[in-house]
Amino acid sequence: MRITQYTDYGLRVLIYLGVNRDVITPMPQIAKHYGISSNHLMKVTQQLTKLGYVESTRGRSGGLRLIQDPKDINIGKVVRQMEPLDIVECFGNNGHCVIEPSCRLKGVLGRALRAFIRELEQHTLEELLDNRDELNLLFASSSIHQT
Repeated sequence: MRITQYTDYGLRVLIYLGVNRDVITPMPQIAKHYGISSNHLMKVTQQLTKLGYVESTRGRSGGLRLIQDPKDINIGKVVRQMEPLDIVECFGNNGHCVIEPSCRLKGVLGRALRAFIRELEQHTLEELLDNRDELNLLFASSSIHQT
């Protein structure tokens, strides 16, 4: 399975904000640490705000902060909310395939997708943050190398 870059960035933002729980972080700072486009990340953070994971404040001292406890953020749920899970055309509402009535591939792929999501649902953001000290060091070193 492969998730989109959009969902990948969403998970990375949650990790960053989880490591920096007590700080309102400007979105460009997160983009800089990961070496990704601020414009692209803006769309991702808007979605995370809309979903209720992140709070966004405007202004000179504005930025982003995690508003849910990391132990309450289920990785599988985040992926389901952000990721288009129509991995093949026939999974979508408008999908059409001439062999669909007799196709067994759809069932195989459906079971694989459910297993993938079930595995992700076993994990929370808190688990991804159990190495906070290491992550902080990596974020600090990424800002040193980019200046």
